[in-house]
Amino acid sequence: MRIGVLGAARIAPAALIKPAHVVPEVEVAAVAARSRARAAAFAGQHGIPVVHASYEALLADPMLDAVYVPLPNGRHEQWTIAALRAGKHVLCEKPLTANAAQAAEVRKAADETGLVVMEAFHYRYHPLAARMAEVAHSGELGRITRVETAMCFPLPRFGDIRYDYGLAGGALMDAGCYAVHCLRLLAPGTPAVTGARALPFKRDARIDRATTAGFDFGDGATGRIRASIWSSTVLSLGAKVVGERGTMKVANFVMPQLFAGFKLTVNGRSHREKFGGAPTYVHQLRAFAAAVRGDRTANLTPAADSVATMTLIDDIYRAAGLPVRQ
Repeated sequence: MRIGVLGAARIAPAALIKPAHVVPEVEVAAVAARSRARAAAFAGQHGIPVVHASYEALLADPMLDAVYVPLPNGRHEQWTIAALRAGKHVLCEKPLTANAAQAAEVRKAADETGLVVMEAFHYRYHPLAARMAEVAHSGELGRITRVETAMCFPLPRFGDIRYDYGLAGGALMDAGCYAVHCLRLLAPGTPAVTGARALPFKRDARIDRATTAGFDFGDGATGRIRASIWSSTVLSLGAKVVGERGTMKVANFVMPQLFAGFKLTVNGRSHREKFGGAPTYVHQLRAFAAAVRGDRTANLTPAADSVATMTLIDDIYRAAGLPVRQ
């Protein structure tokens, strides 16, 4: 599978280029950026053989089977749909789009073309995520009463695109989409937002630098997510599931190959499990390649899943009194 990169983004080496070195069926074959010079510099640095003068030229390249979209959030819908219309499968960075309506349009285009769209929630393809879901839904913890997830880290680069409303920025869009997605993965029912609070960015009050939201899952079960890119919570990357018989606590579900903690307590007895191995991005790229080859079970984060995630994010923004991203 030959894949082209739309944009010389900082995330591309870790998310695609390095994983392709150990996934032999994938070749990063072309790149385009905002300028040809920028794309050429990126290609030279990472050994990419073909440089295109524009995004449109890359999409028209008949040698490419797929496209990786690491552009700012506000550009995802446009270029993902353009890639599908050009006959290319798409691996798109999270969040898939700026809002639920856009995600529905991407889903429609994917359905119409029959091509793969995978939202790059890379953590979902690691064995840790499978184990988390197994525990949450197997009954091992008894009836689930509470689910909490958090994705908080400091981002003091205030000129970063994640502080730009015009590019669909915000803590909930960047860090928070992981927390929302993981909450959905572990939830005992469909989450409904019960309330939310956001801390506004001083330069643009439409941007949340931190957001907390509460959820109801039905049958008395509740949940909470915390997201931050600049707040008093410096670092929190975890998940907790509480059931009538026990608790599962996970530290760093996002990149467990770096460090992770997994503690399961059932009926008063605790044990820990270790996770490591290949990076989450390698697992994701293998799954993307398998999905493109026709494996219908490989894509765990299709556009339909993205619609559900973005619907919750839209609801959280509304509950917090902030505008939905556009």
